[in-house]
Amino acid sequence: MTAAETEAVHGAAEQAAGQAAEHGAGGFDAGGMIMHHILDANEFEVPGFGGQLVLPLPEFHVFGLDMSITRAVLMMWIAAAFLVVLFWRAARTAGDPVPRGLRGALEVLILFIRDEIGAKCIGKGHERYTGYLLTTFFFILTCNLLGLVPGMSTATAAISVTAGLAIMAFLMIQLAGIRNYGVLGHFKNLVPHGLPPAILPIMIPVEILGMFTKPFALCVRLFANMTAGHVVILSLIGLIFILEHVAVAAVAVPFALFIYVLELLVAFIQAFIFTLLTGLFIGMSAHPAH
Repeated sequence: MTAAETEAVHGAAEQAAGQAAEHGAGGFDAGGMIMHHILDANEFEVPGFGGQLVLPLPEFHVFGLDMSITRAVLMMWIAAAFLVVLFWRAARTAGDPVPRGLRGALEVLILFIRDEIGAKCIGKGHERYTGYLLTTFFFILTCNLLGLVPGMSTATAAISVTAGLAIMAFLMIQLAGIRNYGVLGHFKNLVPHGLPPAILPIMIPVEILGMFTKPFALCVRLFANMTAGHVVILSLIGLIFILEHVAVAAVAVPFALFIYVLELLVAFIQAFIFTLLTGLFIGMSAHPAH
């Protein structure tokens, strides 16, 4: 295991121990510890202080809407800033005839998304949507990986964040159909052509419902998968303080490290699946089967 992986598990154990000490005779609150880590909040725990240094985040409302800066919003800003710096550094070598280093690594992913998702899922005119697909993939991947850094939080483990990503995907899906066929033509294409008129009263509501269930599935899938791994890791660490026996630690810590490594794979897979399905839905809207 790398030092970062070990530090991540030890960091979770350290914070769990701190919460256990706070409860004292009342016992260790495993549920409270887990919910504290996976729920969004209006505060940010500065890494390296064992949860003792907490920075409050601004809370404000605009026209009655809660527009407060939460931990998930802060993590999205960090992810966006990281990507800007990353691609800026890669673009500095754009004039080199042979890509190498950071630019070479990024080009592998860029070409994969363009050729294997954009070109194959969308087909003709995929160039219009490649930029969006690349942005979606790298943003989700960065948010997923930042959540595995000790002291950081996973923005994509917040349902509000995945819902926002799904809404953007929904708008791009509708835009693809409207751009090619116009508003009326796009909505006529929701129902396969050539169906008997008798089943249209059934098919039309089903297809309209399907138009909304696609982004809903994207939202829930990403949220559930990114939350599940953290819950498992925290549960394994919490067992040490619930059962209060060193033998439990000998089993729980290796299992937690294994799940942590698995989460690295899940971070890439979930970014890929979200991007793949978005590209597939855009392609179905832009080039419906008649």
